[in-house]
Amino acid sequence: MKKQLNLPTPDPDALQRSETLRERIVRAIRQNGPMPFSEYMQRALYTPGLGYYSNGLPKLGPTGDFTTAPESSPLFGQCVARQLDQILGALGGGNILEFGAGSGRMARDILLTLADADALPERYQILDLSADLRARQQAFLQESLPPELYARVEWLERLPAPGWRGVVVANEVLDAMPVERFYLEPGTSWRMGVDADESGQLIWTQLPISDATLQRVVNGLRSLIKPTSLGYKAEVNLNIHPWLKSLSDFMAAGAVLLIDYGFPQQELYQKERLNGTLRCFYQHRVHDNPLLWPGLQDITAHVDFTEVAESGFDAGFRVAGFTTQAHFLMSTGLLESIPADLPVTEQLKLSQQIKTLTLPDEMGEIFKVMALTKGVDTPLMGFQLVDLRDRL
Repeated sequence: MKKQLNLPTPDPDALQRSETLRERIVRAIRQNGPMPFSEYMQRALYTPGLGYYSNGLPKLGPTGDFTTAPESSPLFGQCVARQLDQILGALGGGNILEFGAGSGRMARDILLTLADADALPERYQILDLSADLRARQQAFLQESLPPELYARVEWLERLPAPGWRGVVVANEVLDAMPVERFYLEPGTSWRMGVDADESGQLIWTQLPISDATLQRVVNGLRSLIKPTSLGYKAEVNLNIHPWLKSLSDFMAAGAVLLIDYGFPQQELYQKERLNGTLRCFYQHRVHDNPLLWPGLQDITAHVDFTEVAESGFDAGFRVAGFTTQAHFLMSTGLLESIPADLPVTEQLKLSQQIKTLTLPDEMGEIFKVMALTKGVDTPLMGFQLVDLRDRL
């Protein structure tokens, strides 16, 4: 399997961590029976000390498994900051809360940009499930920010208390939430689960769809997908609605800015995607076997932005904008971000970063930006060039 996937072999220490996690998962299966894929994904990503986001191994950049937009260029955070500036201005001030802050680079770029604009938030709050990433963020931001800016940064252990005002930012957060996988044929459907064979190897299995919410979703998508005899695998994130409801519960007024890869529902569940969108990232290689090396690879699925919009509306938000990352960045001044007096080599470097952020075959089209607002009616600058809400 490793040779077929053409993946580098992990070092012995990493393999031992993965083996320990696999053994825990197998024990749970032996005790309780096969688990839904969503439970497996939760364990593979978030088991304390062993899961992908909590084991201390590199995640981002050349030595990690993937690169995000904030890692690609500071221009990304600068553009996001301009949108946050507008929203905070409409609120008359407030906080910024970033979920899953990665290396801390976007937080740095946002704070430096807002400081230059004399538009700093009251607090820049970070909520991250990974203790290892929190420690890395603290070290990076303390080193890269002036003391007066670092003093505004606050790491939270839980959601803020009700009455909070400001902007929630979530870049590549939704795609990291555990998803349900299901399989459709013309006359049947089942929930995809994870079992263990006699030797303790993790294998796929079929489970009945006993969850009422999942059954409703599957029933609704069946008419959209229209499965053939080839069958159709798909993923659905049942965590989106409760997560957005939890944000609405503490937010008195403000906005949620969501940046992730995905599509509106009509575009996501097309017949060409009969194997779904589940992907694994390991040392900058992409493959589709999430049962390999649990804890050592990222596992993600594309976001259904129609579901995000409907869940946001149900939670009390207004869908204030939806567009591609390229159009959002252009609307928030990306092309004006390069100073004219830069040396040619620096201009070329920033030009390449702009291509990475905006070209259709890079991050520009597959990544989308959605704004959900509560008590903010100002037309948002990030969606002035192109607003795709009619495609939701």
